[in-house]
Amino acid sequence: MTALRVETLDTTVEAPADRFALWVEMAGRVSAPVAFTSDHAADFQGHARMIDLGGVGLTRFRYQSLVGRRTPRLIRQADPEVYQIALAMSGNCAISASRRDTAIPVGDFTLVDWGRPHDLAHAGGGDGQAPAASVTAVVPRALLPLDADKVDRLTAARLCGSEGPGALLAQHLHRITRHPEQFRAGDVPYLADVTLSLVSALLARHLDAEDELPAEVRQQALLAQVREFLDRHLDDPELSPQVVADAHHISLRTLHRLFETEDETVAGAIRRRRLERCRRDLADPLLRHRPVHLIGRRWGLTDPAHFSRVFLAAYGMGPRAYRASAAPSH
Repeated sequence: MTALRVETLDTTVEAPADRFALWVEMAGRVSAPVAFTSDHAADFQGHARMIDLGGVGLTRFRYQSLVGRRTPRLIRQADPEVYQIALAMSGNCAISASRRDTAIPVGDFTLVDWGRPHDLAHAGGGDGQAPAASVTAVVPRALLPLDADKVDRLTAARLCGSEGPGALLAQHLHRITRHPEQFRAGDVPYLADVTLSLVSALLARHLDAEDELPAEVRQQALLAQVREFLDRHLDDPELSPQVVADAHHISLRTLHRLFETEDETVAGAIRRRRLERCRRDLADPLLRHRPVHLIGRRWGLTDPAHFSRVFLAAYGMGPRAYRASAAPSH
């Protein structure tokens, strides 16, 4: 199957004199043209991984300190009519826009409207030598199901990335941009929808406007929350649809209805995720001395006979046979 469309830029493989210009050009394509300056412009070191989700773009950045200005003149030349929501991962980040000056701590988001003037600065952390880093999502303004005037209030604001929809969005962006090889081109519409739903949920939370979100957006955000909960509790042998429903303060019927549009039931999702973790561990040479039944137990499959049966049904061979087939040949 075709993989996600991923583009990378590593300035260190280019001639030093060309590096900063290449970075500025790339940044302009990711979002919009910006007047950048940097103390490191003569030999700029940066890395970017860009993932195209068909109108929604994700980018994982690592770079030396820089300052950018989105001027009225640049806006007149090109307004892509997009928002960019940026998660600070390291360094010291600050943004000024709409008469607001905000420092964005590591682990939090800010919202950038590329149709409005703003200034931004991102410096390396620690002794100044560590690189700055961020992960961003660019979304068309027209696709956000929120009143544009209300969203404008959040421009250059600090948005929490450690709890609620912010934590879910951070986890979502990290997973895709760290491991794009885990996804295929056919996943693009789904990944774009989830990204938009989580961005919308985060903004709505800060606007106290969650009830204004369309039902399908709230459903997609809740589904993402449930999936994240499953992944965190796979090692619990008591994990069940009822436990999941109770944790999210919804009825079991509502939970099952949430999965009606999916290709699997809640119980099926739990089982598949557990088996995927078991398969990964069985193929890990560092775990080859761990007994098979302990690998099953690690992921909530405490009955060895049941573990063998469901693994065989899923992969066409038992866990021991799979481990043997995954072992490197000598």
